Amino acid sequence: MSVPERIYSNRKQAYENLSTKQKRAANQLSNYRLFSFVVGFALAVFLYLTVSSVLGILMGVLTFGFFLYLASQHRQVRAQLRHAEILANLNQKGLERLAGEWVNFKDVGAEFKDDMHPYASDLDLFGQASIFQWINSACSPLGRKALSSTLKNSQHSHGEIAKRQAAITELGEALGWRQRFEAEGAVVADQFQATEPFIQWAEEREEAYLQPMLKLGVTVLPTITCVATAFYLYGGRIPWQMVALLIGTQILLLQLYGKDRSKVLSMVYKHEASLKTYSEMLKLLEKKKFHSDELNRLQSLLRDKEGHSAQCQIQKLSKLVERISNRDNAMFIAINILTLWDYHCLIALEEWKSGSGRLLKTWLEVIAEMEALASLATISFENPQWVMPDIVENSNEKAGNVAWQGLSARKLGHPLLTVKRVANDFTLQEPSGIALITGSNMSGKSTFLRTVGTNLLLAYTGAPVCAEHFRCSIFHLWTCMRVSDNLEQSISSFYAEILRIKEIVEAAKTERSVFFLLDEIFKGTNSHDRHQGAIALIQQLQKDGAMGLVSTHDLELGDLEKKSNSKIINYHFREHYQDNEIFFDYKLREGISTTRNALYLIRLAGIEVNDINQ
Repeated sequence: MSVPERIYSNRKQAYENLSTKQKRAANQLSNYRLFSFVVGFALAVFLYLTVSSVLGILMGVLTFGFFLYLASQHRQVRAQLRHAEILANLNQKGLERLAGEWVNFKDVGAEFKDDMHPYASDLDLFGQASIFQWINSACSPLGRKALSSTLKNSQHSHGEIAKRQAAITELGEALGWRQRFEAEGAVVADQFQATEPFIQWAEEREEAYLQPMLKLGVTVLPTITCVATAFYLYGGRIPWQMVALLIGTQILLLQLYGKDRSKVLSMVYKHEASLKTYSEMLKLLEKKKFHSDELNRLQSLLRDKEGHSAQCQIQKLSKLVERISNRDNAMFIAINILTLWDYHCLIALEEWKSGSGRLLKTWLEVIAEMEALASLATISFENPQWVMPDIVENSNEKAGNVAWQGLSARKLGHPLLTVKRVANDFTLQEPSGIALITGSNMSGKSTFLRTVGTNLLLAYTGAPVCAEHFRCSIFHLWTCMRVSDNLEQSISSFYAEILRIKEIVEAAKTERSVFFLLDEIFKGTNSHDRHQGAIALIQQLQKDGAMGLVSTHDLELGDLEKKSNSKIINYHFREHYQDNEIFFDYKLREGISTTRNALYLIRLAGIEVNDINQ
């Protein structure tokens, strides 16, 4: 059992034991509530009827108070039980990730799929069996979006990557904190609302509700109305016409822009549960002592202009939103008319917005970025044998500095594979900038391309990579591997491939460092045109200074190594046969492939082939 597996297993067992105790405590409190209410109520009635009405009433009040106390304790225990169950589940998910069973996780980030992205589809960023499904621990809408953005927009600054590496390493070692942080979000994961309208509301200003005269009016007028109503009801000293006039005036005030106020209050109220969660997540963020520069930078953003903590301000907003919840009360209409409750809520919200509204987006983005970093830190914790890559800073041509350009890896494996993972050594560096990967069907060519691309992507996010050693330059990644037709736009798969390759060619001409992964290019046309087109494309990419890998069945392309003076180099995968069965070792070797298996596979399909040359 590995160290991460043992830690997950121990933590899971501990939280399951805690859950059992809390369930028992919750059941006991539930029974105590029922027992105390029945006995207390019966005793109150008995005292009222036989001893003293005062003692009976006093006993009833005490019974009710004790009942409320037990109810409060029960809610607390239930909340603690919910957290313990979530934490046990998080450790179970960790065990499933280690066992390669993460493909059963429900959140696959399908909404972030983008077939037009330079590499998202080919490197399995989103969807079933994707990187997002593998590592995501973000629960908030912005957190999930931040992780998707991190994967889609890999860092291209050496300094930024170094800071992220330190942050992810630190978070990787803080498993307990990360799980508590995730658990807070998981409590209301299904209650999070879209944040864009909420942030837009927070940044807007309704200055009318901050006018001193309005604030004075909605305080004084209800006071006069309530006093007049009280005098009328208890003595008739005030004529009913005056009371009716005052109440009618307040009804008219509530009708004035009433729909707009109700719309705003209803929208804000939808975030009641998420605001409490944000407050708890911010509390964890603000109390944690970080050491890395990036985490301290994020933590430093959690203050308003007066120096108040973000957690306190979000908690204040949360309490204001609780006041809005009273609008659902059956008695609210009468209360609203007498007190102008809606106005008081809007005024309080506008006062909060004037101090912290424009900072809400920043605070929520800090939470989101921490969720994204915590997701990547999962890789660091669960794979201690993986290495933090050595990122080589790009050359500074103006200063006359020419940096090493390329990729060098030892025991490089695909991060998403576990039991079936095969590691390979691989180096691609100037002057050899393009590697041709040949081999038979199913020999591992496409998987190896994704292995290289996925590890480069992880390296640029600041995460560890699946290798014993990994050194790379900073590249702009481009892939052309999975290309399909588009019926809506009447685009064939071959034309779609042409369009993608056009983008890669243009990128190679305009961007300084491009790394491409091309899988069986021009496979939608005849062999002659495919061969000539592939030669032209590879030579042009090499001329433009791009680096990358090209997988192909076209063994004749291997001649490019000699013609290019080894600027284009050959690698291959092979298979072997035993007892009429085909076997692959998925080991990368230098040179051109010497084996073929297409006819063998055709024969397995039941097609009679007269001459099979393996």
